[in-house]
Amino acid sequence: MITVPSKIYAHGGVVLEEDICVIKIEIFSAHFRIYQPKARQHQEFCEDIPEADETVFVMEYEHSSLSQTPIEFRIIKDVTELGRYAKMENVEEIKNLDSVTVFYQPPKLDPDIFTAIHQFEEPGWFIGIVTATHPELNKTYTAMFPFEVGFSGFGYLPLFVALITFLQIYYLFTTGQLTRWKDKWKSLKQLEH
Repeated sequence: MITVPSKIYAHGGVVLEEDICVIKIEIFSAHFRIYQPKARQHQEFCEDIPEADETVFVMEYEHSSLSQTPIEFRIIKDVTELGRYAKMENVEEIKNLDSVTVFYQPPKLDPDIFTAIHQFEEPGWFIGIVTATHPELNKTYTAMFPFEVGFSGFGYLPLFVALITFLQIYYLFTTGQLTRWKDKWKSLKQLEH
């Protein structure tokens, strides 16, 4: 794992704290991990996952009261087209949430740990929505986190490499170095014959 400052905020409701992913469900929090057992065995992911495959979402509760709190989990296709910049307000603007839902786990009580398994059929941007309804206060708490399935993990690197390559070729062409190399290559070929 990478060493990072004590607290880094990832996009949405998942936070990386001292090498541990934590999901903040307003007043509640839980250790959050994603696994792809068929494709990546025991490798853990915090949010973005590399392949469209069977995926296991795990939350280990940091608050004992979460064991008595029904947890609902939903994954929707990101129709906001905002990717990692999507916010809860954007999700609330979706008129028919069921029509974009790719996975839904109705509220359930799980002692100490919550798990959900979903088979992603295609890569793309999705939004996970975790809802916890406090049994005594009848208050609902929500966390959402945008994530990418099938991400390359390269980000802007290919664009940067292409730009550097283009600039190098442009430099060689404009300085005449390319022509000198070409002439030298021809003279070497003529010496061989």
